[in-house]
Amino acid sequence: MADHSNQGIHVSGQSRVAAGTVLAPGTVLHHACDIGPRCVIAAGVVMDPGGEGRIVIEHDVHIQAGAVLYGPLTVARGALVQAGSVVTRDVPPHAIVAGNPAQIVGYTSASADSVTSAKAPVTVGRAASRVAGVALHRLPKVLDLRGNLTVGEFGRSIPFEAKRYFMVFGVPNAEVRGEHAHRTCHQFLICARGSLSVVADNGLAREEFELDDPSVGLHLPPLIWGIQYKYSADAVLLVFASEFYDTNEYIRDYGEFVQLAASSRGANHGH
Repeated sequence: MADHSNQGIHVSGQSRVAAGTVLAPGTVLHHACDIGPRCVIAAGVVMDPGGEGRIVIEHDVHIQAGAVLYGPLTVARGALVQAGSVVTRDVPPHAIVAGNPAQIVGYTSASADSVTSAKAPVTVGRAASRVAGVALHRLPKVLDLRGNLTVGEFGRSIPFEAKRYFMVFGVPNAEVRGEHAHRTCHQFLICARGSLSVVADNGLAREEFELDDPSVGLHLPPLIWGIQYKYSADAVLLVFASEFYDTNEYIRDYGEFVQLAASSRGANHGH
Protein backbone atom coordinates (compact mmCIF):
# COMPACT_ATOMS: atom_id res chain seq x y z
CA MET A 1 0.00 0.00 0.00
CA ALA A 2 1.10 3.57 -0.68
CA ASP A 3 1.80 5.84 2.27
CA HIS A 4 -0.74 8.67 1.99
CA SER A 5 -3.85 10.24 3.45
CA ASN A 6 -7.03 9.86 1.43
CA GLN A 7 -8.09 13.45 2.04
CA GLY A 8 -8.02 15.42 -1.21
CA ILE A 9 -6.49 12.55 -3.20
CA HIS A 10 -8.27 11.11 -6.23
CA VAL A 11 -7.09 7.71 -7.51
CA SER A 12 -8.93 6.08 -10.41
CA GLY A 13 -9.26 2.34 -10.83
CA GLN A 14 -6.68 0.03 -12.40
CA SER A 15 -3.78 2.13 -11.12
CA ARG A 16 -0.99 0.65 -9.00
CA VAL A 17 0.85 2.62 -6.31
CA ALA A 18 3.82 0.72 -4.86
CA ALA A 19 4.85 0.59 -1.20
CA GLY A 20 6.58 3.57 0.35
CA THR A 21 5.18 6.12 -2.12
CA VAL A 22 3.75 9.34 -0.73
CA LEU A 23 0.79 11.02 -2.43
CA ALA A 24 0.13 14.47 -1.01
CA PRO A 25 -3.34 16.07 -0.88
CA GLY A 26 -4.17 17.58 -4.24
CA THR A 27 -2.89 14.60 -6.25
CA VAL A 28 -5.16 13.33 -9.04
CA LEU A 29 -4.20 9.91 -10.39
CA HIS A 30 -6.07 8.74 -13.48
CA HIS A 31 -6.59 5.12 -14.54
CA ALA A 32 -4.02 2.52 -15.59
CA CYS A 33 -1.04 4.31 -14.02
CA ASP A 34 1.92 2.57 -12.44
CA ILE A 35 3.72 4.42 -9.63
CA GLY A 36 6.90 2.72 -8.42
CA PRO A 37 8.19 2.40 -4.84
CA ARG A 38 9.45 5.31 -2.75
CA CYS A 39 8.13 8.04 -5.03
CA VAL A 40 7.13 11.40 -3.58
CA ILE A 41 4.28 13.20 -5.34
CA ALA A 42 3.86 16.92 -4.46
CA ALA A 43 6.86 16.95 -2.10
CA GLY A 44 7.33 20.21 -0.21
CA VAL A 45 4.36 21.87 -1.88
CA VAL A 46 1.36 23.23 0.00
CA MET A 47 -1.50 22.01 -2.16
CA ASP A 48 -5.10 23.15 -2.27
CA PRO A 49 -7.12 20.00 -3.06
CA GLY A 50 -10.10 22.03 -4.25
CA GLY A 51 -8.15 24.63 -6.20
CA GLU A 52 -5.67 24.84 -9.04
CA GLY A 53 -2.63 23.76 -7.03
CA ARG A 54 -2.76 20.09 -8.01
CA ILE A 55 -0.56 17.43 -9.49
CA VAL A 56 -2.51 15.60 -12.20
CA ILE A 57 -1.16 12.28 -13.46
CA GLU A 58 -3.10 11.31 -16.57
CA HIS A 59 -3.83 7.75 -17.69
CA ASP A 60 -1.19 5.19 -18.70
CA VAL A 61 1.63 7.10 -16.98
CA HIS A 62 4.60 5.14 -15.57
CA ILE A 63 6.62 6.70 -12.75
CA GLN A 64 9.63 4.65 -11.74
CA ALA A 65 11.15 4.15 -8.28
CA GLY A 66 12.31 7.13 -6.28
CA ALA A 67 10.96 9.84 -8.57
CA VAL A 68 9.93 13.15 -7.01
CA LEU A 69 7.24 15.47 -8.45
CA TYR A 70 6.96 19.05 -7.22
CA GLY A 71 3.62 20.64 -8.16
CA PRO A 72 1.52 22.07 -9.43
CA LEU A 73 2.01 20.25 -12.73
CA THR A 74 0.52 17.68 -15.11
CA VAL A 75 2.14 14.46 -16.27
CA ALA A 76 0.26 13.84 -19.51
CA ARG A 77 -1.00 10.53 -20.85
CA GLY A 78 1.46 7.80 -21.75
CA ALA A 79 4.49 9.55 -20.24
CA LEU A 80 7.39 7.77 -18.53
CA VAL A 81 9.23 9.33 -15.57
CA GLN A 82 12.49 7.47 -15.10
CA ALA A 83 13.81 6.37 -11.71
CA GLY A 84 15.13 9.10 -9.44
CA SER A 85 13.93 11.97 -11.63
CA VAL A 86 12.92 15.28 -10.07
CA VAL A 87 10.02 16.74 -12.05
CA THR A 88 9.15 20.41 -11.62
CA ARG A 89 7.36 21.16 -14.91
CA ASP A 90 4.56 19.69 -17.01
CA VAL A 91 5.47 16.50 -18.86
CA PRO A 92 4.03 16.29 -22.41
CA PRO A 93 2.10 13.26 -23.73
CA HIS A 94 4.29 10.17 -24.26
CA ALA A 95 7.49 11.95 -23.20
CA ILE A 96 10.30 10.13 -21.39
CA VAL A 97 11.92 12.35 -18.76
CA ALA A 98 15.01 11.82 -16.61
CA GLY A 99 17.42 13.69 -14.36
CA ASN A 100 17.36 16.50 -11.80
CA PRO A 101 15.71 18.66 -12.91
CA ALA A 102 13.99 16.27 -15.30
CA GLN A 103 14.43 16.84 -19.02
CA ILE A 104 12.88 15.12 -22.01
CA VAL A 105 15.22 12.40 -23.26
CA GLY A 106 12.86 10.66 -25.68
CA TYR A 107 9.30 9.64 -26.48
CA THR A 108 7.48 6.36 -26.11
CA SER A 109 5.79 4.30 -28.77
CA ALA A 110 2.42 2.66 -28.30
CA SER A 111 4.18 -0.20 -26.50
CA ALA A 112 6.06 2.21 -24.19
CA ASP A 113 9.39 1.45 -25.84
CA SER A 114 11.58 4.10 -27.39
CA VAL A 115 10.23 5.54 -30.63
CA THR A 116 11.93 4.14 -33.70
CA SER A 117 14.03 6.56 -35.73
CA ALA A 118 13.47 6.96 -39.46
CA LYS A 119 16.24 7.49 -42.03
CA ALA A 120 16.19 9.76 -45.05
CA PRO A 121 16.69 8.17 -48.48
CA VAL A 122 20.31 8.09 -49.67
CA THR A 123 19.45 9.48 -53.09
CA VAL A 124 17.08 12.28 -54.09
CA GLY A 125 13.51 11.22 -53.37
CA ARG A 126 10.96 10.46 -50.69
CA ALA A 127 10.85 7.86 -47.92
CA ALA A 128 7.53 7.12 -46.20
CA SER A 129 7.42 6.59 -42.44
CA ARG A 130 5.35 4.39 -40.14
CA VAL A 131 3.21 7.48 -39.42
CA ALA A 132 0.77 7.66 -42.33
CA GLY A 133 1.28 10.76 -44.47
CA VAL A 134 4.61 11.77 -42.92
CA ALA A 135 7.68 11.46 -45.16
CA LEU A 136 11.37 12.34 -45.25
CA HIS A 137 12.62 13.95 -48.44
CA ARG A 138 16.18 13.98 -49.76
CA LEU A 139 16.62 17.18 -51.76
CA PRO A 140 19.27 17.78 -54.44
CA LYS A 141 22.65 18.87 -53.03
CA VAL A 142 25.55 20.24 -55.03
CA LEU A 143 29.01 20.28 -53.43
CA ASP A 144 31.40 22.88 -54.78
CA LEU A 145 34.72 24.37 -53.63
CA ARG A 146 33.08 27.80 -53.88
CA GLY A 147 30.27 26.74 -51.52
CA ASN A 148 27.56 24.08 -51.34
CA LEU A 149 23.95 24.35 -52.48
CA THR A 150 20.70 22.51 -51.87
CA VAL A 151 17.40 23.31 -53.54
CA GLY A 152 13.70 22.45 -53.36
CA GLU A 153 10.81 23.28 -55.69
CA PHE A 154 7.33 23.93 -54.30
CA GLY A 155 4.76 21.56 -55.75
CA ARG A 156 7.53 19.22 -56.88
CA SER A 157 10.18 18.14 -54.38
CA ILE A 158 8.26 20.01 -51.67
CA PRO A 159 4.73 18.55 -51.96
CA PHE A 160 2.67 21.76 -51.61
CA GLU A 161 2.73 25.46 -52.43
CA ALA A 162 4.00 27.51 -49.48
CA LYS A 163 2.28 30.71 -48.28
CA ARG A 164 4.66 31.53 -45.43
CA TYR A 165 7.82 30.45 -43.70
CA PHE A 166 9.27 30.85 -40.22
CA MET A 167 12.60 30.06 -38.57
CA VAL A 168 13.31 28.78 -35.06
CA PHE A 169 16.77 29.33 -33.56
CA GLY A 170 18.51 29.99 -30.26
CA VAL A 171 16.55 27.21 -28.53
CA PRO A 172 18.11 25.97 -25.25
CA ASN A 173 18.75 22.24 -25.45
CA ALA A 174 16.32 21.46 -22.63
CA GLU A 175 13.39 23.19 -24.33
CA VAL A 176 10.73 21.53 -26.47
CA ARG A 177 9.02 23.28 -29.38
CA GLY A 178 5.91 22.39 -31.35
CA GLU A 179 3.56 20.23 -29.29
CA HIS A 180 0.59 20.93 -31.52
CA ALA A 181 -1.12 19.82 -34.71
CA HIS A 182 -2.78 21.69 -37.58
CA ARG A 183 -6.28 21.26 -38.93
CA THR A 184 -5.51 22.00 -42.60
CA CYS A 185 -1.92 23.26 -42.82
CA HIS A 186 0.96 21.27 -44.33
CA GLN A 187 4.48 21.93 -43.05
CA PHE A 188 7.92 21.14 -44.48
CA LEU A 189 10.78 21.23 -41.97
CA ILE A 190 14.46 21.69 -42.82
CA CYS A 191 17.27 22.06 -40.31
CA ALA A 192 19.35 24.70 -42.10
CA ARG A 193 22.11 24.50 -39.51
CA GLY A 194 22.99 22.20 -36.61
CA SER A 195 20.64 19.38 -35.66
CA LEU A 196 17.39 18.60 -33.89
CA SER A 197 14.87 15.78 -33.56
CA VAL A 198 11.21 15.79 -34.56
CA VAL A 199 8.55 13.40 -33.29
CA ALA A 200 5.49 12.91 -35.50
CA ASP A 201 2.35 11.35 -34.03
CA ASN A 202 -0.94 10.57 -35.80
CA GLY A 203 -2.71 9.27 -32.70
CA LEU A 204 -1.90 5.65 -33.54
CA ALA A 205 1.85 5.61 -34.18
CA ARG A 206 4.84 7.81 -33.40
CA GLU A 207 8.21 8.07 -35.09
CA GLU A 208 11.27 10.19 -34.42
CA PHE A 209 13.26 11.92 -37.17
CA GLU A 210 16.71 13.45 -36.83
CA LEU A 211 17.24 16.51 -39.00
CA ASP A 212 20.97 17.24 -39.31
CA ASP A 213 21.45 17.95 -43.02
CA PRO A 214 20.04 20.95 -44.93
CA SER A 215 19.33 18.67 -47.90
CA VAL A 216 16.82 16.64 -45.84
CA GLY A 217 13.25 17.83 -45.29
CA LEU A 218 10.36 16.41 -43.30
CA HIS A 219 6.77 16.74 -44.54
CA LEU A 220 4.13 16.95 -41.79
CA PRO A 221 0.58 16.92 -43.23
CA PRO A 222 -2.49 18.15 -41.31
CA LEU A 223 -3.65 16.27 -38.21
CA ILE A 224 -0.14 15.22 -37.22
CA TRP A 225 1.02 16.08 -33.72
CA GLY A 226 4.54 17.48 -34.10
CA ILE A 227 7.24 17.96 -31.46
CA GLN A 228 10.77 19.33 -31.88
CA TYR A 229 13.47 18.77 -29.28
CA LYS A 230 17.19 17.89 -28.86
CA TYR A 231 18.19 21.19 -30.46
CA SER A 232 21.93 21.65 -30.86
CA ALA A 233 23.23 25.02 -29.67
CA ASP A 234 23.61 26.26 -33.26
CA ALA A 235 20.40 24.74 -34.66
CA VAL A 236 18.32 26.78 -37.12
CA LEU A 237 14.98 25.24 -38.14
CA LEU A 238 13.34 26.52 -41.33
CA VAL A 239 9.63 25.69 -41.75
CA PHE A 240 7.52 26.26 -44.87
CA ALA A 241 3.74 26.28 -44.35
CA SER A 242 0.89 25.89 -46.82
CA GLU A 243 -1.39 28.39 -45.01
CA PHE A 244 -1.16 31.88 -43.60
CA TYR A 245 -0.95 32.09 -39.82
CA ASP A 246 -4.29 31.54 -38.07
CA THR A 247 -4.41 30.78 -34.37
CA ASN A 248 -7.73 28.92 -34.81
CA GLU A 249 -5.98 26.49 -37.17
CA TYR A 250 -3.85 25.09 -34.34
CA ILE A 251 -4.81 22.12 -32.15
CA ARG A 252 -2.92 22.50 -28.86
CA ASP A 253 -4.71 19.95 -26.66
CA TYR A 254 -3.48 16.40 -27.23
CA GLY A 255 -6.77 14.83 -26.14
CA GLU A 256 -8.69 16.94 -28.65
CA PHE A 257 -6.14 16.03 -31.33
CA VAL A 258 -6.56 12.29 -30.72
CA GLN A 259 -10.34 12.60 -31.04
CA LEU A 260 -10.13 14.67 -34.26
CA ALA A 261 -7.59 12.32 -35.81
CA ALA A 262 -9.79 9.31 -35.01
CA SER A 263 -12.85 11.05 -36.48
CA SER A 264 -10.90 11.87 -39.64
CA ARG A 265 -9.78 8.25 -40.07
CA GLY A 266 -13.35 7.09 -39.55
CA ALA A 267 -14.67 9.54 -42.15
CA ASN A 268 -12.02 8.44 -44.67
CA HIS A 269 -12.86 4.77 -44.15
CA GLY A 270 -16.49 5.54 -44.74
CA HIS A 271 -15.88 6.65 -48.30
